[in-house]
Amino acid sequence: VQLVESGGGLVQPGRSLTLSCAASGFTFNSFAMSWYRQVPGQEREFVATITSGVGTFKHYADSVKGRFTISRDNNKDTVYLQMNNLKPEDTAVYYCHALIDMEYWGRGTLVTVSS
Repeated sequence: VQLVESGGGLVQPGRSLTLSCAASGFTFNSFAMSWYRQVPGQEREFVATITSGVGTFKHYADSVKGRFTISRDNNKDTVYLQMNNLKPEDTAVYYCHALIDMEYWGRGTLVTVSS
């Protein structure tokens, strides 16, 4: 199993950024996918999750609800995180996550929100 995040970078407050996570090594469309984030020195926290199958269900952390949107493209084995109206407190390393036979994590992509 491999999860490879991309799309991080430096962005000004109020702007948008889209993260991608390319998955391989498992049947992507059969499993829920999630995004987490971590600030150095703090615990990793849940950001968003999207279920598999028809009629996907999405769930968000309160801190990002209304600003972030998780989506998936099962033809590309990729999950996305569209982040709008970014705030300095969104600065973190963002990780892709899948729970299959065990938990799998990508290496993360750094998002820095600063003017």
